[in-house]
Amino acid sequence: MSQPFPFSAIVGQDEMKLAILIAAIDPTIGGVLVFGDRGTGKSTAVRALAALLPKMRVIQGCRYNCDPARRESWCSECLERAGAGALKTRLAPVPVIDLPLGATEDRVVGALDLERALSRGEKAFEPGLLARANRGFLYIDEVNLLEDHLVDLLIDVAASGENVVEREGLSVRHPARFVLVGSGNPEEGELRPQLLDRFGLSVEVKTPTDLAERIEVVKRRDAYERAPSDFVAHWRKEEERMRRHILAGRARLAEVEVPDAALRRSAQLCMQLGTDGLRGELTLMRAARAWASFEGKKEVGDEELKRIAALALRHRLRRDPLDEAGSTLRVERALTEVFGA
Repeated sequence: MSQPFPFSAIVGQDEMKLAILIAAIDPTIGGVLVFGDRGTGKSTAVRALAALLPKMRVIQGCRYNCDPARRESWCSECLERAGAGALKTRLAPVPVIDLPLGATEDRVVGALDLERALSRGEKAFEPGLLARANRGFLYIDEVNLLEDHLVDLLIDVAASGENVVEREGLSVRHPARFVLVGSGNPEEGELRPQLLDRFGLSVEVKTPTDLAERIEVVKRRDAYERAPSDFVAHWRKEEERMRRHILAGRARLAEVEVPDAALRRSAQLCMQLGTDGLRGELTLMRAARAWASFEGKKEVGDEELKRIAALALRHRLRRDPLDEAGSTLRVERALTEVFGA
């Protein structure tokens, strides 16, 4: 298997890297939506971060990557085996699973073998992509072109963290908690509002317009493709430094305080923008806390809120027929109103 492009070596696209890092530190924030030009490193960044993350401990032989430390989230197979004796564990890489646009529902959720169930009384289940993505990343390119029935399915699973497959009176449940990463080009179609709202953070990526940056992107990509092992080795120290930084951010996360002043600012900002519901405030608060933790700070302040606001809120704005400004500009204007110049 070829070695993924190092996360530390990605040139530019700071907003995209920031969003993916935040989701890695606190997966409860929700997924990351990356909209923009083709060929701007969207899938490269996701695979690079997954390779950067330390391996996770899983129950040996489990088809769903069950976490040994969280018995309450175990699949029925692990619970059954635990009753018969102690379970062994192993280290496994964080999975990045692609969900192709033409995938059938059975391939996504898994398939029950009805013939074996009816003839032999065995509940035979072949896990799907959601099972393989548990505790990792589920990546959907051109997510705005995904079929409606798969969109509905993803909304249900993203909300519950569990996949349920029912056929002819048979039922199978298993954990399915993952960071949903969707990418696409907005010119090819819009994303359904129900799924759009399930993404915690939204990123806009564009082709670099700075000459030096474009040259550096091409140089690094060419060096990687000519000698992947040498290129990865060159960036190993920087990757290790970033890995330690992420682990430290995860460890500090529970200790980071969100003072009432920060909550008030978050609420004022969402009211100024007219976002529906309270998911905007919750996501902004959690993402700002994750970023503060990554930066080694003990509490969330104005700096973190302003840094994260566009990521957390731009995809939650209602259309305003009297305002032709883009969502990012509207967030920037609201920041000026709430925080001052």
